[in-house]
Amino acid sequence: MAELWYNKQGSRTCFKQPALCLRINTSPSDNTTPEIAVIICSIMSIMLFVERVAMAIVILVVKVLRKKRYTKYNLEAMKQKLERNNRFPMVLIQTPMYNEKEVYKLSIGAVCGLSWPADRFIVQVLDDSTNQVLRELVKLECEKWMQKGVNVKYKTRTNRNGYKAGALKEGLEKEYIEDCEFVAIFDADFQPHADFLWNTIPYLLENPKLGLVQARWKFVNSEECMMTRLQEMSLDYHFSVEQKVGSSTYTFFGFNGTAGVWRIQAIKDAGGWKDRTTVEDMDLAVRASLQGWEFVFVGDIKVKNELPSTFKAYQYQQHRWSCGPANLFKKMTLEILYCHLHIGSRSSFTAIVIPACVIVPEVNLKKQIAIYIPATITILNAVSTPRSMHLLVLWILFENVMSLHRTKAAIIGLLEANRVNEWVVTEKLGNAMKQRKNARPSRTSWFRIIERIHPLEIIVGMYMLHCAIYDLLFGRDHFFVYLLLQAGAFFTMGFGELGTIVPY
Repeated sequence: MAELWYNKQGSRTCFKQPALCLRINTSPSDNTTPEIAVIICSIMSIMLFVERVAMAIVILVVKVLRKKRYTKYNLEAMKQKLERNNRFPMVLIQTPMYNEKEVYKLSIGAVCGLSWPADRFIVQVLDDSTNQVLRELVKLECEKWMQKGVNVKYKTRTNRNGYKAGALKEGLEKEYIEDCEFVAIFDADFQPHADFLWNTIPYLLENPKLGLVQARWKFVNSEECMMTRLQEMSLDYHFSVEQKVGSSTYTFFGFNGTAGVWRIQAIKDAGGWKDRTTVEDMDLAVRASLQGWEFVFVGDIKVKNELPSTFKAYQYQQHRWSCGPANLFKKMTLEILYCHLHIGSRSSFTAIVIPACVIVPEVNLKKQIAIYIPATITILNAVSTPRSMHLLVLWILFENVMSLHRTKAAIIGLLEANRVNEWVVTEKLGNAMKQRKNARPSRTSWFRIIERIHPLEIIVGMYMLHCAIYDLLFGRDHFFVYLLLQAGAFFTMGFGELGTIVPY
């Protein structure tokens, strides 16, 4: 006969069977650590909640008044003025790439096909590829466009010092750059529309204080799998709310590293590209903002690009995006606080604190903090992608799993541990998946099966399952419903069942 013991305060302390007694020590000193963790995470969640609500109010005002910051400029009048004066500024277009077998033709073709006077722009293909055969193919593609009259400069390096920042920095050191006033940057999987320069350069010409015009991303493979749909929800909020609010309120917002046009003088004033972190784009934006340069986000301009569709590629990308800002925060704490940047806390709260409070029931977790505030934040995040509202629960579970990697990456960045400067280029598949889907599938090897296993997610999934069972047997708050779903999400990703499986 099982028996449940209670202490004097009525808290659970022991589950007893004839040959088994699992005792939970309930001394006040042992509960201090989880209580402090709950308090800290609660404060961070409330701060994030206030920020999300404030941004929602700004967006609501912008929509009601139908006034976005860039609409104060008369773009058509600026275009006519530019064409009438026939004084087109020299523009540099930089396209950094590294072993981009699947997308190099698309990206080079897109930037070379931009509608701008042929003698007033230079295309710089900065190829750090280590595959010599691929280098030759990229070079041949550049020569093809040279023969069509496009001024293409193909540049390679004998090393990858500084990675992307190093390539961009060396590209700006060429003598012919002295004639260039602006630089547009596109990663290898980005394909700008032909009128991109016509829709961005006029803003920089009209306002001499403007240092950056940032365009929005348009995801060409958002329908490829469930993982790309969920990524779209997260990134839509970044563009539709975070960057739009920063631009509308004349406050800081970061450069996205691509699909933007910089005034070269702003880059020089900020001290140029630096490779001290893996977020060289945010680093430059912070320094340029401190020099007084203004940024504008133009959401009507959308540049096609590709989302990572394999879980492994997404992990590497998120490591870089989480580790880099944390490392930059450590190096530029005062400057970043001045620019009002923030670090989110919602996912870590729901994925870590709730299970801990189930195991240590003496810690009192308010439902307002555990459920209502995170739910409100989540809904505010998800409304940016109305077509995916039905995926809201899956998106929450997915983000909570990824918070495990983001938290780990942030700690690495703050402590400057071994992987702090790890730069793994996000894998692009381009049209490869369409071609391979029609190919005859090869026999799956044991290596391929093992490669899909992610032990950390499986371990955390087992921990979540344990907490769910414990709460089901002894709990009173019904947290087991969430914990069971979250455990399932960890197991799904732990066994490699999310994202595209690339056949060979």
